Amino acid sequence: MGDAWVYTAAAPHRGGAPNEDALSVAECGDGVLLAVADGVGGRRGGHRASSIVVDAIAHALEYPTAAPERRVVDAIHRANLTLTQDPKAGATTVAVVELTGDSLRPYHVGDSTLVVSGQRGRIKVRTVDHSPVGYMLAAGELSEEQAIHHPERHHVSNAVGDLAMQVEVGPTLGLAARDTVVLGTDGLFDNLHLHEIIETVRRGPLGDAAKRLAKRCHDRMLRPERAAPSKPDDITFILYRRRRG
Repeated sequence: MGDAWVYTAAAPHRGGAPNEDALSVAECGDGVLLAVADGVGGRRGGHRASSIVVDAIAHALEYPTAAPERRVVDAIHRANLTLTQDPKAGATTVAVVELTGDSLRPYHVGDSTLVVSGQRGRIKVRTVDHSPVGYMLAAGELSEEQAIHHPERHHVSNAVGDLAMQVEVGPTLGLAARDTVVLGTDGLFDNLHLHEIIETVRRGPLGDAAKRLAKRCHDRMLRPERAAPSKPDDITFILYRRRRG
């Protein structure tokens, strides 16, 4: 299969508030599910919501009678039911990657994001954030620079914990040797341009790439640069790279 590195940390200057992000890595036979979730800001219980959805996804592989894609979707819907029935629960975004052999299938709700890069930096997969800004970016109405600085960037239009939630399921895609998968919450993608993320992770040892990515992101939060993105936030990401052969 491949190698995976994970990272999660609470936002700086949070004053002891809980990290509202969560992640999981679940293996089953020749498959693995990677998931990251980000509790929606402004709602109580965000840290609980993100934990509920990644836990449900981690246990999705316990239902072998269903097709793999059905298991993941059903797990997200079970989490959604739990959250919508609890008045104290929050809401959360989530992004999931199902890896089987040399193939990948993405699932997501909200603005937690998946990107797949080739070793030379070509972007092979990128999910579209479920937000007005995400849709405008995908349609070419905004540039990357305009989108990352847009005042409504964080208005999410789809979340686990809402009755109208919808799970976007992407097509199954092939992974080439040395392709790198980046699965992250908006704490990553709000502080680094996409080209900065790709350049950091596309080559070299994956563990070193993960350390560089975390450091660059935290430096940007703590020491903003002129005209560069900077948003103190919880940060969570998973890096995965398929081995050769």
